Amino acid sequence: MMVMPAPAHPEDNRPNPHYLDPLLRPGSIAVVGASERAGSVGHETIKNLLLGNYSGTLYPVNPGREKVFDMACYPDLISLPQRVEHVIFAIADRHIESALASTIEHGAHAATIMSSLVLEDDEDPPLRQRIQAMVDASSLLLCGANGMGFYNFADGVWACGFDTRPNHRRGGNVTLISHSGSGMCGIVDCEERIDFNLAVSTGQELSVAMHDYMDFALERKETRVIGLFIEAARNPEALMAALHKANRRGVPVVAIKVGRTELSARLAVSHSGAIAGQDRAYDALFDRYGVQRVYDMDEFAHALMMFAQPHEMQAGGLVSLHDSGGERQLMIDLADQMDVPLATLGADTVTRLEELLDPGLPAVNPLDAWSAGGPDADTIMEESLATMLRDDEAAAGAEVHDREPLSALNTAYFKYLRKGHAASGKPVFLVSNRQGSGSDPNAIAVTREGFPVLDGLRSFLAGMRCLFGYRDFCKREPCMPQQFDAEQVSAWRLILSRSESRIGPLSEYEAGQFLQDFGLPINPSVAIDSEQELLQAAEAMDFPLVLKTAAPELAHKTDKGGVHLNLCSRQELLCAYREMSARLGSAALLATMVAKGTEMMLGMVQDEQFGPLVLMGLGGVDVEVLDQVRCALPPFDAATARRLIDSLPLRKLLDSHRGRPAADLDAFCETAAHFSAVVAELSDSLAEIDLNPVIVHPSGCIAVDTLVLGRKVCSDVPH
Repeated sequence: MMVMPAPAHPEDNRPNPHYLDPLLRPGSIAVVGASERAGSVGHETIKNLLLGNYSGTLYPVNPGREKVFDMACYPDLISLPQRVEHVIFAIADRHIESALASTIEHGAHAATIMSSLVLEDDEDPPLRQRIQAMVDASSLLLCGANGMGFYNFADGVWACGFDTRPNHRRGGNVTLISHSGSGMCGIVDCEERIDFNLAVSTGQELSVAMHDYMDFALERKETRVIGLFIEAARNPEALMAALHKANRRGVPVVAIKVGRTELSARLAVSHSGAIAGQDRAYDALFDRYGVQRVYDMDEFAHALMMFAQPHEMQAGGLVSLHDSGGERQLMIDLADQMDVPLATLGADTVTRLEELLDPGLPAVNPLDAWSAGGPDADTIMEESLATMLRDDEAAAGAEVHDREPLSALNTAYFKYLRKGHAASGKPVFLVSNRQGSGSDPNAIAVTREGFPVLDGLRSFLAGMRCLFGYRDFCKREPCMPQQFDAEQVSAWRLILSRSESRIGPLSEYEAGQFLQDFGLPINPSVAIDSEQELLQAAEAMDFPLVLKTAAPELAHKTDKGGVHLNLCSRQELLCAYREMSARLGSAALLATMVAKGTEMMLGMVQDEQFGPLVLMGLGGVDVEVLDQVRCALPPFDAATARRLIDSLPLRKLLDSHRGRPAADLDAFCETAAHFSAVVAELSDSLAEIDLNPVIVHPSGCIAVDTLVLGRKVCSDVPH
């Protein structure tokens, strides 16, 4: 294979060298399929590289052209005067395979494929698999396929084959990495209020994936926030490592994750060729690493703008200034609905506001400070916002107004922002109650000054929820690891992993022993196999008792008449045992009846992407119907468990009501944390655990029904 010499590229031209440099900031680029036909990918790719003022060496390649954009055009890569670092393909899929082979032979280090790699009447294996095999066999860094390329605005490399606005700035502090091409361009092409340093449409990620681009961005000092549009995590461990690095660097991550419904997940597979994964697993992942989740593109753009501003969030809640009583009430309603805390103003702040406000206006947050207007109206509004922001309970402020005719902004509002920030040092946002314009020159200028101009109250509040969420994440204490007896762990790992002698879960008796050995609160039971053993066991127990069948591999014992509760005498016990043993066999478990309490659940499953997940929430026979469950990656602490339980929509059911005492959530959360440590320790040997119900009393909690499934047998047991 003939390899041409690489172009000179001094190290000092590429600060902080990174392994993705040949892809994202190459010293030379060849565009295969370069064209002057307007609208073609070959035309737009060259045009974008020129618009971005690409400073490296650029070679158009097309055998049908002598010149493209007044540059000499070469018939093929072998005709180039030097080896290029990066080749961009602007050709049809039927030519990709041979062009990629030529690129690898040429010795390029990187390539970008934007086409979908789908051929009509293709052979087996299909084109995409053949391209994947070629990439795997080489050391080529590949962006794509089935994407829209990338924009490295920081270094002037606009490697995208589609039209965009011409007025992108060279710098920027926001990174956007999207599995969806439109997820990138839908914001980049039309939102001038956000200054990006890097935006990537990763496509099918045949070589370079989301975590790689994150690592590149995290090595840039200017990166202040990273936005992710996620269809699927192709390398979950690497993604988690990148999120951990973002935590260490203090860079917040905002994410949209699509594929929440069954249909959407199926379409993600057909579109990207990757498993979308359980949505609850992503909730757990995001919670572990402080990723702030948003649910549509407006929320996404708002959150990125709000994290990009330079002012740090303080303790406390949001204060907001309005010129309408009705729209102030709308703020209260939506903030409550979206879990955005509003600050309660201190007495000194209230006194000062009462001195400023016209009669009849209450000095409360959110504040309507506009009455009859007049010559002092702007001064009152300006000073009112500054006064609220000075309050110790104010974390950030919003000035909420409607746009003027033709979506214009009243420039007096900018004075309110500046004075409010100068008085407090806190973030301040200018918010319109509905959509305005992202191209308004004043909106762009003030946003770049550090005071984001935002459109739509709900999207703004979604962004505020993200800011509060990340602020609170940064305050969390690290989870300290628990130590377990090594011999005990080894013994149970062997029991859990055995599969040759038995298919199925541990017996309920064994499961109870497992939990007891690891210090989890379980109602102890005695295994019996005859009337004599039953009566002997009962002698050592206090009535009332519980009798359960121990018939192997019998799921849903209650539905099969395999559970007898509240047996209050020897006679009741014997009758129950004789009836049950006649149907289900003589093996049974006997335990003391646990007093009534609040039924909750703890569980563990193996996620196909992220490994073990712990589930916790409301339990009992209606657990699936209630669907009041949260997931977390193990291990975690009791504070994490409490935060997740407190986020349940039906959380109030756990409080005291209608004569029922409150559940001891501290005990339950301590148990959940300890359970998570056991799961983390034995995750390689566990497939599933179900503790349902866990009875939570006013003091303490205890599990009364258990299922434990070893990992090696999980594929043989239906779920």
